[in-house]
Amino acid sequence: MSLILLAVAVLVLGGLAALITSRSARVATFFGAGAAVVGGGLGLVAAIGALTGGTPAALSTPWGVYGVASLGLDPLSAFFLLPILGLSLLAAIYGAEYLDPRRKGGLSGLPWLCFDLLVASMVVVVLARNGLLFLVAWEVMSIASFFLVIYDHEKESVRDAGWVYLVATHLGTAFLLAMFLSMGHAAGSLEFAAMGQAAALAPASVGAWFLLAVVGFGTKAGFMPFHVWLPEAHPAAPSHVSAVMSGVMIKTGIYGLVRTISLLGPPPVWWGWLLVAIGLTSGVLGVLFALAQHDLKRLLAYHSVENIGIIALGLGVGLLGWSTGSSFLMVAGFGGGLLHVVNHAVFKGLLFLGAGSVLHATGTLDLEQLGGLSKRMPRTALAFLVGAVAICGLPPLNGFVSEFLVYVAAFRGASGGSAEVAAPSLAVLAGLALIGGLAAACFAKAYGIVFLGEPRREVPAHDPGWAMQLPMLVLALACVAGGLAAPLLLPALADVVAAVTGARSLELSSSLAAPTRWLGVASLAAVVLLALVGGLTLLRRALLRNREVGQAGTWDCGYVAPTARMQYTASSFAQPLIRLFRVALRTREHLEAPSTLFPADASLATHTPDVARERLFHPMFQGLNELLSRLRALQQGRVQMYVLYIVITISVLLLWKLE
Repeated sequence: MSLILLAVAVLVLGGLAALITSRSARVATFFGAGAAVVGGGLGLVAAIGALTGGTPAALSTPWGVYGVASLGLDPLSAFFLLPILGLSLLAAIYGAEYLDPRRKGGLSGLPWLCFDLLVASMVVVVLARNGLLFLVAWEVMSIASFFLVIYDHEKESVRDAGWVYLVATHLGTAFLLAMFLSMGHAAGSLEFAAMGQAAALAPASVGAWFLLAVVGFGTKAGFMPFHVWLPEAHPAAPSHVSAVMSGVMIKTGIYGLVRTISLLGPPPVWWGWLLVAIGLTSGVLGVLFALAQHDLKRLLAYHSVENIGIIALGLGVGLLGWSTGSSFLMVAGFGGGLLHVVNHAVFKGLLFLGAGSVLHATGTLDLEQLGGLSKRMPRTALAFLVGAVAICGLPPLNGFVSEFLVYVAAFRGASGGSAEVAAPSLAVLAGLALIGGLAAACFAKAYGIVFLGEPRREVPAHDPGWAMQLPMLVLALACVAGGLAAPLLLPALADVVAAVTGARSLELSSSLAAPTRWLGVASLAAVVLLALVGGLTLLRRALLRNREVGQAGTWDCGYVAPTARMQYTASSFAQPLIRLFRVALRTREHLEAPSTLFPADASLATHTPDVARERLFHPMFQGLNELLSRLRALQQGRVQMYVLYIVITISVLLLWKLE
């Protein structure tokens, strides 16, 4: 515990040092990024130790009139610390170069202070064992990330994204406040341990607490329809911040939900049904809206909603297993969902950093203006390709492993469970299959449009410096290692699931034996395939070493003047699928079709607004604004009236208290 607290102290002090030394951008970056690297390294050592046989650690210290500030480091907390600290460390290295041309004069240390506070607050969130301490760290996390989102506040779109995020995160916090106050009132304490005991004695309230947790934590995680802030904030933030927000910050919502479930005890079946429904909605609609986007970072943001849906599907199957007493469903469902937390952090962090390199080199993320970058940015293109294959859940990369566990759990539930388990399990199988196919189509579009073909405009693009390339290389290797080493990593999931459900770790480990063997066969086949490809590549190089190798255009049906306008655009590539799901997407299409045999101009453009924002939240807040505007008559502008309001309010409270 002392090591992880030292990591938090290093992060906070390093951020403050960066702010103090803001006049020198180099010094501020040294302190800010250095603190994230050193603090992240110290924290990783503590987290790995807790996951590899270390005894759970706890710390309680007096906290004024609020009782004690309790901290704990168990396998569940340590599991979430791995992606939080690992990705933040790499993002800090990336940001040291990425922010260099974007520094803001004397404020160069402010973004590093906010970055370090964001990382430190996420660490405290997963360590907190007291409701008040949890909410304080949660609020620091929200405020720090808000200032990072509005880094480019000169742009109106960025300011709008920041306010949407701030409103959404505080609406979610309102539900969490209600949940903690209600649980604390029942327990007589805000300590998690006391709340867990109170939940066992108040079964009538447990369902309401679970729903409050789903809304409060689901808003941060990006569950549909509470996701509206996510596709706005992630594209607005600097790319290394987007990687941290999408890769790990939204996972604090998953952590909070899982921790709450562990406090509430054995769940009823409808909890699993609810999370499966949320997962299907978020997964399918998330990938559909991603497919319709033309901004690369906005596309990736919607894929975060999709992958949060996959995590919810795994947790839903795990809850079904817990409620029906099936150890296999419990460990495979929870294990797959939680493992996807880490896997998503790795490949989504890689993709956002790759998108940042594209923006850094070209000045745009508009898919309609990009193309042919693989020839000028080969390392970035290769790293992005690895992330794209991983996020599609294809073997032998890490995304396949976690989705495979959820598939296996759903197959078992559909084939051997009761009707109340079989029905949602079948829905999970169908949903995962649809999500996987659409994700493959989406990243064929994203990678093909950005990196393949010919440039749509001339830009002097090139791969970034080593500080931006190194984190992408590490994350790409982690995608490969996470897939090939899966049989060695799965046994550690048993301890994490045991910390959530209270089941015996040995029993859960035995339930994972069969999936571990199957993944072992897949890993061996992947190693043989990679060795074969590598050998053939070396053989080809040897055969061509002393021969002249030239380049020529591909066969073009006799046409000798091809242009970039003959390539697929992002709109035209996705058009067939967008039209197929037009009822859900409400896409607006602008088509200028060719009208003659030799047309001079023709174009297709599509725009897909967020349905939840346009049809749900915008009308809701517009109506609320109109309602509150009627109270403007109370604002007289005279101090005497305001004093009168205060006196009336105090009088009413005194009368209510006297009664």
